[in-house]
Amino acid sequence: QVQLMESGGGSVQAGGSLRLSCAASEYTYLGWFRQAPEKEREGLAAIYVGDGTTFYSDSVKGRFTIAQNNAKNTVYLQMNSLKPEDTAMYYCAATRFLVNRPLRDNEYSYWGQGTQVTVSS
Repeated sequence: QVQLMESGGGSVQAGGSLRLSCAASEYTYLGWFRQAPEKEREGLAAIYVGDGTTFYSDSVKGRFTIAQNNAKNTVYLQMNSLKPEDTAMYYCAATRFLVNRPLRDNEYSYWGQGTQVTVSS
């Protein structure tokens, strides 16, 4: 059983930054997703544990950065230039397997409990 625990959410003004953390017991791919009220869950970024290859959605490319620590037990999502439309519940998710579409939520079996991010204008 893979265990995940997010932290780092909160409230920030537009243009500000937040860093989310996901402590993970193990993963092959780890992704960050978000879901706003009445919207579908959206894949934002993912990382492959082996060589640190990263993947980004167009909506966050250039503003968000995903990275893993040297111990490969924590994955970070650095979020810069935040916008009100970034307001959502943010989740990390993990899989033990190699995947073809690391930004698709159905590739992941294990999910954290979520952390709220609120960006005010």
